[in-house]
Amino acid sequence: MTVQRMDNVAIVVEDLEGAIAFFTELGLVLDGRARIEGPWADRTVGLDGVRSDIAVMRTPDGHGGLELTKYHAPAVVGPDPGAVPPNTRGMHRVMFAVTDIDDVVARLGKHGAELVGDLVRYEDSYRLCYLRGPEGIIVALAEQLG
Repeated sequence: MTVQRMDNVAIVVEDLEGAIAFFTELGLVLDGRARIEGPWADRTVGLDGVRSDIAVMRTPDGHGGLELTKYHAPAVVGPDPGAVPPNTRGMHRVMFAVTDIDDVVARLGKHGAELVGDLVRYEDSYRLCYLRGPEGIIVALAEQLG
Protein backbone atom coordinates (compact mmCIF):
# COMPACT_ATOMS: atom_id res chain seq x y z
CA MET A 1 0.00 0.00 0.00
CA THR A 2 1.19 3.53 -0.76
CA VAL A 3 0.18 6.96 0.41
CA GLN A 4 -2.85 8.25 -1.46
CA ARG A 5 -2.38 11.95 -0.64
CA MET A 6 -1.34 14.38 2.05
CA ASP A 7 -4.49 15.90 3.54
CA ASN A 8 -3.10 18.63 5.77
CA VAL A 9 -0.46 19.87 8.16
CA ALA A 10 -1.65 20.74 11.67
CA ILE A 11 -0.40 23.87 13.38
CA VAL A 12 -1.23 24.70 17.01
CA VAL A 13 -2.13 28.37 17.51
CA GLU A 14 -3.34 30.53 20.39
CA ASP A 15 -5.35 33.01 18.27
CA LEU A 16 -7.45 30.86 15.96
CA GLU A 17 -9.39 33.78 14.46
CA GLY A 18 -6.18 35.71 13.72
CA ALA A 19 -4.63 32.65 12.06
CA ILE A 20 -7.76 32.12 9.95
CA ALA A 21 -7.68 35.78 8.84
CA PHE A 22 -3.97 35.55 7.96
CA PHE A 23 -4.30 32.40 5.84
CA THR A 24 -7.52 33.70 4.23
CA GLU A 25 -5.59 36.82 3.20
CA LEU A 26 -2.92 34.55 1.72
CA GLY A 27 -5.63 32.92 -0.41
CA LEU A 28 -6.57 29.76 1.48
CA VAL A 29 -10.25 28.97 1.89
CA LEU A 30 -11.90 28.00 5.17
CA ASP A 31 -13.12 24.45 4.51
CA GLY A 32 -14.67 23.77 7.90
CA ARG A 33 -14.52 24.16 11.65
CA ALA A 34 -15.10 21.71 14.46
CA ARG A 35 -14.83 21.22 18.22
CA ILE A 36 -12.64 18.22 19.01
CA GLU A 37 -13.12 16.47 22.34
CA GLY A 38 -14.01 13.15 23.89
CA PRO A 39 -12.39 9.78 24.54
CA TRP A 40 -11.64 9.16 20.86
CA ALA A 41 -9.66 12.43 20.67
CA ASP A 42 -7.79 11.64 23.91
CA ARG A 43 -6.84 8.20 22.61
CA THR A 44 -5.85 9.48 19.16
CA VAL A 45 -3.41 12.16 20.33
CA GLY A 46 -2.33 10.50 23.59
CA LEU A 47 -3.51 13.28 25.91
CA ASP A 48 -6.20 13.33 28.60
CA GLY A 49 -9.09 15.77 28.54
CA VAL A 50 -8.54 17.11 25.03
CA ARG A 51 -10.77 20.02 24.14
CA SER A 52 -9.81 21.99 21.05
CA ASP A 53 -11.24 23.93 18.17
CA ILE A 54 -9.96 23.38 14.66
CA ALA A 55 -10.27 25.22 11.37
CA VAL A 56 -9.33 23.45 8.14
CA MET A 57 -7.95 25.75 5.46
CA ARG A 58 -7.55 24.57 1.85
CA THR A 59 -5.46 25.87 -1.01
CA PRO A 60 -7.53 27.11 -3.98
CA ASP A 61 -6.68 23.98 -6.00
CA GLY A 62 -8.13 21.83 -3.18
CA HIS A 63 -5.02 19.67 -2.86
CA GLY A 64 -3.22 21.19 0.13
CA GLY A 65 -4.44 22.10 3.54
CA LEU A 66 -3.67 23.40 7.00
CA GLU A 67 -5.47 22.35 10.14
CA LEU A 68 -5.24 25.23 12.59
CA THR A 69 -5.76 23.95 16.14
CA LYS A 70 -6.46 25.92 19.31
CA TYR A 71 -6.18 23.79 22.45
CA HIS A 72 -8.39 24.80 25.37
CA ALA A 73 -7.27 21.73 27.35
CA PRO A 74 -4.74 20.50 28.13
CA ALA A 75 -2.70 23.70 28.13
CA VAL A 76 -0.39 24.39 25.20
CA VAL A 77 3.29 23.64 25.90
CA GLY A 78 6.57 24.48 24.23
CA PRO A 79 8.78 27.43 23.38
CA ASP A 80 7.58 30.78 22.07
CA PRO A 81 7.38 30.10 18.32
CA GLY A 82 8.02 33.77 17.57
CA ALA A 83 11.54 33.41 18.93
CA VAL A 84 12.44 30.17 17.15
CA PRO A 85 14.91 30.59 14.25
CA PRO A 86 14.38 28.78 10.92
CA ASN A 87 17.09 26.20 11.70
CA THR A 88 15.29 24.82 14.79
CA ARG A 89 14.49 21.11 14.81
CA GLY A 90 10.89 20.25 14.01
CA MET A 91 8.55 21.72 11.45
CA HIS A 92 10.54 24.29 9.53
CA ARG A 93 8.03 26.21 7.44
CA VAL A 94 5.03 25.97 5.13
CA MET A 95 5.62 27.08 1.52
CA PHE A 96 3.10 28.49 -0.92
CA ALA A 97 3.39 29.33 -4.61
CA VAL A 98 2.01 32.82 -5.30
CA THR A 99 1.53 34.97 -8.38
CA ASP A 100 2.49 38.44 -7.07
CA ILE A 101 4.87 38.09 -4.16
CA ASP A 102 5.15 41.85 -3.52
CA ASP A 103 1.38 42.16 -3.18
CA VAL A 104 1.15 39.10 -0.93
CA VAL A 105 3.93 40.36 1.36
CA ALA A 106 2.19 43.75 1.64
CA ARG A 107 -1.23 42.23 2.37
CA LEU A 108 0.14 39.79 4.95
CA GLY A 109 2.05 42.65 6.58
CA LYS A 110 -1.33 44.14 7.50
CA HIS A 111 -1.86 40.96 9.55
CA GLY A 112 1.44 41.37 11.39
CA ALA A 113 3.67 39.27 9.11
CA GLU A 114 7.31 40.32 8.93
CA LEU A 115 10.11 39.24 6.62
CA VAL A 116 12.53 36.83 8.33
CA GLY A 117 15.31 37.74 5.88
CA ASP A 118 15.00 39.41 2.50
CA LEU A 119 12.86 38.94 -0.58
CA VAL A 120 15.40 37.48 -3.02
CA ARG A 121 15.70 36.37 -6.61
CA TYR A 122 16.95 32.84 -7.28
CA GLU A 123 18.56 32.85 -10.74
CA ASP A 124 15.91 33.40 -13.42
CA SER A 125 13.51 30.99 -11.76
CA TYR A 126 11.92 32.38 -8.59
CA ARG A 127 11.52 35.27 -6.20
CA LEU A 128 11.46 33.88 -2.67
CA CYS A 129 11.03 34.98 0.92
CA TYR A 130 10.28 33.77 4.42
CA LEU A 131 7.68 35.59 6.51
CA ARG A 132 6.98 35.11 10.20
CA GLY A 133 3.21 35.04 10.47
CA PRO A 134 0.76 34.47 13.30
CA GLU A 135 2.04 32.52 16.30
CA GLY A 136 5.56 32.71 14.84
CA ILE A 137 4.68 30.38 11.95
CA ILE A 138 7.25 30.72 9.18
CA VAL A 139 5.57 30.93 5.78
CA ALA A 140 7.73 30.71 2.65
CA LEU A 141 6.49 32.31 -0.54
CA ALA A 142 7.68 31.56 -4.07
CA GLU A 143 6.79 33.45 -7.23
CA GLN A 144 7.86 31.66 -10.40
CA LEU A 145 9.44 33.97 -12.95
CA GLY A 146 8.92 33.88 -16.69
